[in-house]
Amino acid sequence: METITLHIGRSVIVGGCQQDNLRPVQFEGELIGSRREFIDERGTRGVDQSLYRTADGRLIVYVENWSRWQGEPTTSKLVQVQPADLDAGGPYELLGRACGMARALSLDEALEVA
Repeated sequence: METITLHIGRSVIVGGCQQDNLRPVQFEGELIGSRREFIDERGTRGVDQSLYRTADGRLIVYVENWSRWQGEPTTSKLVQVQPADLDAGGPYELLGRACGMARALSLDEALEVA
């Protein structure tokens, strides 16, 4: 395990100046995996999600909603999750898939999605 430092809060560039309202969070753990999703077709807005396992066994997702546009904030937060949140149908299923923690869909589940 290593010491991990993340920053939570809000950051925005206004008039060429960066204004941060970020707070550092430090814990012992390991990065399991991450994923990036672009929200627009130009790749100027998106969401990064990273999954960590803490030294005491908790699963933590670091979520960063980012924008490369001046005046639009980048926000980041930590969310404690359970394995079911990373599995099929869970709110972080795509992150779970990226980390090899989500099971394959059953045929019935796949037909519901289609």
